[in-house]
Amino acid sequence: MMMNKPPHPGKHVRINCLDASNLSVTAAAKALGVTRQTLNNLVNEKSSISPEMAVRFEKIGWSTCDHWMRLQMNFDLASVRARQDEIIVPAATQTMQQNAN
Repeated sequence: MMMNKPPHPGKHVRINCLDASNLSVTAAAKALGVTRQTLNNLVNEKSSISPEMAVRFEKIGWSTCDHWMRLQMNFDLASVRARQDEIIVPAATQTMQQNAN
């Protein structure tokens, strides 16, 4: 069963944290103790949520670090699943061929 790809976690940060709190990227980055560019890359879906960033979000009251890590993991896994046919595993191919004989 094909599932829709979940949204990038940065979109969630932008909509449910920054926009909901009426915070600019600059103000939020300052509050989080990160550079504006770091947060900008995340909310513009150019980078991932690191475990450290997840802890920073939790410390500022934006859900739990486990929540953020689950969002990121689900997004990453869906991204890989979307291209899984391109992933070649030579050892798995050999094993399959040996089992066929």
